[in-house]
Amino acid sequence: METPAAAAHEAHAAHPRESFIRHYIFSLDHKTIGKQYYFVTLFMAIVGGSLAMLMRAHLASPERGILDPGTYLQAATMHGTVMIFFFLTTILTGAFGNVLIPLMIGAADMAFPFLNMLSFWTFFPSVLILLASFFVPGGPAGNGWTSYAPLSAVPQASPGSGLGQTLWAVAILILMISSLFGSLNFLTTIINMRARGLSMGRLPLTIWGIFITAILALLSFPVLMAALTMLLFDRTAGTSFFIPSGLLVGGQIVPHNGGEALLWQHLFWFFGHPEVYILILGPMGIVSDVISTFSRKPIFGYTAMVLSLAAIGFLSFLVWGHHMFVSGMNPVLGATFTISTMIIAIPSAIKTFNWLTTLWQARIQFTTALLFAVGFVSLFVTGGLSGIFLAASPVDLYFHDTYFVVAHFHFVMAAAALFAIFAGTYYWFPKMFGRMMNEPLGKIHFVLTFLGIYGTFYPMHFLGTHGMSRRLYTPSTYPFLASVQPLDIFISGAAFVLGAAQLIFIFNFFSSMLRGPRAERNPWHANTLEWTADSPPPHGNWPEPPVVYRWPYDYSVPGAAEDYLPQTVPAAPAYASGHGGGEQ
Repeated sequence: METPAAAAHEAHAAHPRESFIRHYIFSLDHKTIGKQYYFVTLFMAIVGGSLAMLMRAHLASPERGILDPGTYLQAATMHGTVMIFFFLTTILTGAFGNVLIPLMIGAADMAFPFLNMLSFWTFFPSVLILLASFFVPGGPAGNGWTSYAPLSAVPQASPGSGLGQTLWAVAILILMISSLFGSLNFLTTIINMRARGLSMGRLPLTIWGIFITAILALLSFPVLMAALTMLLFDRTAGTSFFIPSGLLVGGQIVPHNGGEALLWQHLFWFFGHPEVYILILGPMGIVSDVISTFSRKPIFGYTAMVLSLAAIGFLSFLVWGHHMFVSGMNPVLGATFTISTMIIAIPSAIKTFNWLTTLWQARIQFTTALLFAVGFVSLFVTGGLSGIFLAASPVDLYFHDTYFVVAHFHFVMAAAALFAIFAGTYYWFPKMFGRMMNEPLGKIHFVLTFLGIYGTFYPMHFLGTHGMSRRLYTPSTYPFLASVQPLDIFISGAAFVLGAAQLIFIFNFFSSMLRGPRAERNPWHANTLEWTADSPPPHGNWPEPPVVYRWPYDYSVPGAAEDYLPQTVPAAPAYASGHGGGEQ
């Protein structure tokens, strides 16, 4: 019986020549769509990073008044929104998911190429709508990236609650639809279109991470979509989902009744905490593959890694209340969320120990990709340790909404995910563009970024212990914060180093794409299926669908002629069982 992958390859064999618009703009090829996502999200990262630099420039010398209070809150809101929704979430799924899934499972394309194209062209208008909010009267949203009600639900409630807040909700609602299109496509492709011999037990951990991420998206994004719809109704149609009765704004009672502001928080964080792991499960898979490749060792504890990914995904739906310890919840309920949050640290620790064990006594190749992967482990551990404090409700009552929280989530979510993105970019760039990136420039980029991250966010823990609020316009407002002003200035300096380091990456990326050395088919001597295709792969990826005989981590197998055995190499009697995964 013909497999779905083989049928797809036959359908692509007679692929007709396409026009420029069809090939580069409205493409059905998963690789082109992945690149489209990458370029747009890279632009959004520049927008979000520029907003961060603007905020740090203000905080370095707040008495100069570079930003007024309302504009500062809008910059903080849009920085968080852009970086979380329009960069980190989308590049990890839209860019890496599209490029890697068919290549790593031996398929010619996605299961639904048209839906794949539609997912990008749904995402792109959401970007335009969000950017348009910068230019409307009143400016963009300014109520934090979480947009808590009733500030976000009442247009006259704050300077950042006008038309820009409405466009914020519309943009994210459209983005959620795009992500659902992509997630359905990812799951269908991974389940139905794997190459012959590629069982679920032989999938690379990158694919496992994307697979579980897609499940989380399908279960959590509709919750935020419902909340955004209700928010738009409250803002434009006179409903009262999130607006309580008797609310005073500007001395006037708002003509709404029966709403509950905390309902927004419950709905947002029921989405929001799985979102944290949507940003980290894919990176965990990427880091696992990069570490194994450049350690020249099988990944330690493959089954435990898969099960821990699944456990993190499941538990992520049971911890949202730890964002709401100060909301007045029953102490018994708070203790329940504390326990569930502590438990989720167990599978995370399993993964950390497995990465370290893989690196132990390995023949490490210190490529830029590996440096960023190891940097990911460092950032993830640092952020995870500070998360233990925030998981305990009595401690969180003091640290809530301080810079301690900013430090924690930038380490464990934003910076860690960013390092995995860099690791994946340096690793798969030869396959995406057929050229090699500059390794010396990449290592300079790593060192400056690593130092910049720690210099920027680690001192924020101390600002938090001093009680500095996370969205404070100027610390001089409170005399007790005068002693930490020099630390705030140091943070701004480190942030500028961090920002400048990314200019090196941008130069390296585009110059390598245009003039970098031509890449071999398998420059890293890796085992997964994408490295058996040309660099870059043609339409349909392979002339014939590959056949898989082993798991993806057969490195340094005793008796093998080379220190790597691609998944397409048939098992030989001397090393048939590999390192415990060859027969899965």
